Amino acid sequence: MAAVAHLGHEVCPDALPYIDQDYEEVGVRDMVNALIEEETRRYRPTKNYLEYLPEPKFSAFETPVMKKEFERIANKQPFEHLSMKRYELPQPSANQKTDISAWNECIRNAMAQLEHQATRIVNLELLSKFGPDAWRSYNEVLQQMLDDQQRQLNVLRKNIQDINWERKSAQMKAGEELQLLESSWIGLVSKNYEIERACATLEAEVEALKET
Repeated sequence: MAAVAHLGHEVCPDALPYIDQDYEEVGVRDMVNALIEEETRRYRPTKNYLEYLPEPKFSAFETPVMKKEFERIANKQPFEHLSMKRYELPQPSANQKTDISAWNECIRNAMAQLEHQATRIVNLELLSKFGPDAWRSYNEVLQQMLDDQQRQLNVLRKNIQDINWERKSAQMKAGEELQLLESSWIGLVSKNYEIERACATLEAEVEALKET
């Protein structure tokens, strides 16, 4: 039967789960469940089990953009849509139709927009040419990271399996020794009982001879 020994702040279980068969006996499982319920009744968990930790700094990783967005959400302000004004090509107003400087400003704006579009085309061409290789390299890095984690996981699983195997082997060996000791104890008890019976018989015979 399993038992638990308390040594200071440590709990040392005294059990051999690979060879213990007492749980299958009538009433043993109910007794174990009763002990567990008693232990849980004496356990008083706190509402905040992380109260010993320092207060977390939630703003440590906030960027200015994030702070501004959080403030907008807190103030329940509508989301500001992407402005497309910079991509527009407005004409001079009605009262500026004859203003040369206004038309020059429109031309400079059109030239800037044209240059932006040319830059976007170049970026798209670069992405089309080098993007697949860059993405492939990125996937290879991810795959390498996955393989490394998988190897570490396999090592941990093997260590767990080795520990369980060593524990099982030690418990099976201890179980054999316990069975031998139990058999020896039963034999000694039986011999003692036979000796006591023989002594009782001899004492009865001695008493009978004394009476004759």
